[in-house]
Amino acid sequence: MKEYINTGNKDTRSGFGAGLAELGRTNPKVVALTADLKGSLKMDEFAAEHPERYFECGIAEANMIGMAAGLAIDGYIPFAGTFANFASARVYDQIRQSVCYSRTNVKIAASHAGVTLGEDGATHQTLEDLGMMRMLPEMVVLSPCDYNQTKAATLAAAAYEGPVYLRFGRPAVPNFTPADAPFEIGKAIQLEEGKDLTILATGHLVWEAILATQALEKQGLSVDLFNIATIKPLDEKAILQSAEKTGRVVCAEEHMIAGGLGEAVAGLLARKSRKPAQMRFVAVNDVFGQSGTPAELLKAYGLDADHIVAAATSF
Repeated sequence: MKEYINTGNKDTRSGFGAGLAELGRTNPKVVALTADLKGSLKMDEFAAEHPERYFECGIAEANMIGMAAGLAIDGYIPFAGTFANFASARVYDQIRQSVCYSRTNVKIAASHAGVTLGEDGATHQTLEDLGMMRMLPEMVVLSPCDYNQTKAATLAAAAYEGPVYLRFGRPAVPNFTPADAPFEIGKAIQLEEGKDLTILATGHLVWEAILATQALEKQGLSVDLFNIATIKPLDEKAILQSAEKTGRVVCAEEHMIAGGLGEAVAGLLARKSRKPAQMRFVAVNDVFGQSGTPAELLKAYGLDADHIVAAATSF
């Protein structure tokens, strides 16, 4: 197994902020909007350098999405940012009608996603957003795993013509992907090659999946490990090839078991796989979140490396 070098724990929202600041300097069409959360989404640098392209919308998320759609129609590339819970559930109608149905070039920056939001508790911990967004026609859904990849995903989102939902979080997590690695929308990233089982992980759980793979290899199991940074469109070829090779698939995500990566993969295998594959799901099982530290909540909801190992060895 190859060595993964953590260059220091960083929050993925800061990766978004760094990417947005870079876009501000290189692309005059990029504009930023937020619902009273400039600091939380690390938009400060962009706002300071380009005040004429920064729009504070107040706590009016639906209006923010409408403004973003209007700016897109006028030729701009708007990044509309708020907490993931408010960027999905609170504004679903506006996203469906003004962004996806109209295919406006809006980028939805969804921060503080999943239980790793931590102490803010269930009202702010969205666990349904990936499912909601992947059901919408035209929407691209991105879920990068660390600071470097979130920055690269932000740049890729700006270059893509069409609606994008970009999911990231608050806690500091290992930063291990290469700083110069390009982000290709729709491309799964193979981290390890193996023959006994497949592990597909997304977002913060990619690092947990790496730790799990290290533990499994000590048990003599060979793992095909993938970082699924694009939930939609899935890299169907990579996933099908791996599942048909190993016959056993574990999907790990910081999301509800319904509607997320696991069900997307299960649907793909049911429709297109030439061989049957067993599956296990590491996800939140039909309950709301609660207050706690990110590490406590990952363990409590069965999302850490130990639970990925348990899922893998249950076949």
